[in-house]
Amino acid sequence: MRIATAMRDVHYVLHSPQGDTYADLLFTMIERLPRRPPVTYTTFQARDLGGDTAGLFQRAVSEAYDRFRPQAMLVGASCTAELIQDDPGGLARALKLPIPVIPLELPSYQKKENWGAAETFYQLVRAIASPKAPAPGFKRAPRALGSRPSCNVLGPSALGFRHRDDLLAVRQILEQLTIDINVVAPLGASPADLARLGDADFNVVLYPEIASVAAQWLSRTFDQPAVKAVPLGLRATREFIAEVAALAGVDAAPALNGAPSHSSWYSHSVDSTYLTGKRVFVFGDATHAVAAARIATEELGFTVVGLGTYSREFAREVREAAAVYGIEALITDDYLQVEAKVGELQPELVLGTQMERHIAKRCGVPCAVISAPVHVQDFPARYSPQMGFEGANVIFDSWVHPLMMGLEEHLLTMFRGDFEFHDAAPASHLGSHGVVPQQSPAPSSTAAKPWAPEAEKELGKIPFFVRGKARRNTERFAAERSVDLITVETLYDAKAHFSR
Repeated sequence: MRIATAMRDVHYVLHSPQGDTYADLLFTMIERLPRRPPVTYTTFQARDLGGDTAGLFQRAVSEAYDRFRPQAMLVGASCTAELIQDDPGGLARALKLPIPVIPLELPSYQKKENWGAAETFYQLVRAIASPKAPAPGFKRAPRALGSRPSCNVLGPSALGFRHRDDLLAVRQILEQLTIDINVVAPLGASPADLARLGDADFNVVLYPEIASVAAQWLSRTFDQPAVKAVPLGLRATREFIAEVAALAGVDAAPALNGAPSHSSWYSHSVDSTYLTGKRVFVFGDATHAVAAARIATEELGFTVVGLGTYSREFAREVREAAAVYGIEALITDDYLQVEAKVGELQPELVLGTQMERHIAKRCGVPCAVISAPVHVQDFPARYSPQMGFEGANVIFDSWVHPLMMGLEEHLLTMFRGDFEFHDAAPASHLGSHGVVPQQSPAPSSTAAKPWAPEAEKELGKIPFFVRGKARRNTERFAAERSVDLITVETLYDAKAHFSR
């Protein structure tokens, strides 16, 4: 559905039970598209299972073609309909429609969403571009002298994390390099566009989870090299520009000098140096997770204490990246394992998906979203890319703002005893009428030792936004050392221990 919805003049007929149409809401309510996905559901009911579900599917295909007149049609079955084994591909081919019909066999119980999107895109590219494929062993001739180089941009799709804005950022870079874009796919492409993929000199793969398989086929078939660098972060953007310029045989200077980023100076500024060494846990799709870990360490001075992905197909790449930071990668699609890891590592910032945002909220840890799956707030109305030099600015703001800056914490510490500014004070605009009830200290998550009154009082002096973590660390420190009563000395011993 992500591929069909991203494209033009493609229709998807999905053999599915009544109720599976909820998937439309992902695109209309979360991505806020102004149109429904180009999908026809057979919506069979329980009473249909004793009859001719194959005939029901064929009628749905015929009616969809007559109504929408697409250039190509995808057919497949939902996870529930797979159990019926009606063979959507064979049934659709038997209708002898005058357009390409691409059957999809996506094992929903074994594979995940990104794999399904990549397989769908690959099957579309192979089915539609194959008629123009040269003979085996074809070698691309050198570009004609004086002609502008061209490339395909592969990977942007529906429901992608900032794909719309990333594409604009990459277009700007390619324009500065005087490189023409032959086709962008799947986002905005039609089957007729896919037939022209072989005309480009090379491919830019922005999202390997979606487009790497198709790019590999294009490389074998049309002798098209693919750019390996993904422009996420300042350094990666410079590497991307250099690699693209080398493949195209053009000067990289206009793109390297044309759009300086503020994030480099900001990350070296006085207030931001307070962020050095912040402990960060990173989890998402492989491309964004690996890039985020690199940005965190090389550009912002954070310390990566955890790195993982749900993209099992890219587990090797994530493990190799984790080894650079001296940690073991977490490869899982079980959010409970991720939550347990966050609790174990106690990071000061979580970079993850929408699910990690919920986990971080429960754990009281700041979080920034870096990867799909995402929610409605991650499809902003404003221009907010992740790629390119402007993307580096957006990443800096998104990651740093959830954290407490050095000056801000300094001011909170300075005024923590002030009658107006302590954390239990009412809002200042309410005057003396605003009353905030005093809250008792948060209970410990473990069977903790009791606190001495003077230790509780000292704990209350710690800024509210880190007080919970200080309590947890102190109780953990006391439990490991069999301390019967937590005193002020225990509190400061724990602080010294965890600050090493």
